[in-house]
Amino acid sequence: MPARDGHLWLLPETAADAFADRHGGAALLGPEERAQLARLRGEGARRRFLGGRVLARYALSARSGRPLGGWRVRTGPDGRPEPEPAAGGLRFNLSHTDGMVACLVTAGRSCGVDVEPAAAGADAVRHLPRWFAPAERAAVDGAPAAERPARVAAYWVLKEAYLKAVGTGLRRELGGFSFTPPAERPIRLTDPAATAAENAGWHFELIHPAPGFVLAAAVQDGRGGRIHRTLIAP
Repeated sequence: MPARDGHLWLLPETAADAFADRHGGAALLGPEERAQLARLRGEGARRRFLGGRVLARYALSARSGRPLGGWRVRTGPDGRPEPEPAAGGLRFNLSHTDGMVACLVTAGRSCGVDVEPAAAGADAVRHLPRWFAPAERAAVDGAPAAERPARVAAYWVLKEAYLKAVGTGLRRELGGFSFTPPAERPIRLTDPAATAAENAGWHFELIHPAPGFVLAAAVQDGRGGRIHRTLIAP
């Protein structure tokens, strides 16, 4: 795979248990990850966490050739998981929601991914746009009522993916930066905290990886590359 390309791995939750068992399961986890897993309540949350951590190792190994058991994952200062040891500058980011786990891997570039239900819930449609940038709020308000849940969900995953990629998470205000309407391609970012060249260097993809889900992937300095996709079969 060309060095500039990213790779998005998708794991349906229905396949997560078998996938994790097949590739080493909880035995692959380090002490910090085991503690995180033990704190989770609910079978689904544990399944998605373990599936994501095994998927991350699988994706990193597919890119580097290193065995799955050769990876450790540490939590960086910004709370983002990082691979150890470093191998060719590989980075990864994870996201999961009920039914789907996603892992994005890049080489030498920051990346972020977020997957959510394709239609935002009624409360989110009612309250979330107030935290968006003015142009985004206008785009939501101007859409037919039936389209607003999907539009809110699209803006949400784009913002989450970007904030995860830059390492701030939701500590930053959602209205402090904006995206062009998700239906337009390419999707453009305006972040006053960055230069115009830095804004233009981000590459965003917005996809529906399976019925009922929407996913955004963000890759820094993604010009000239593309994001490959692999779906793990149930």
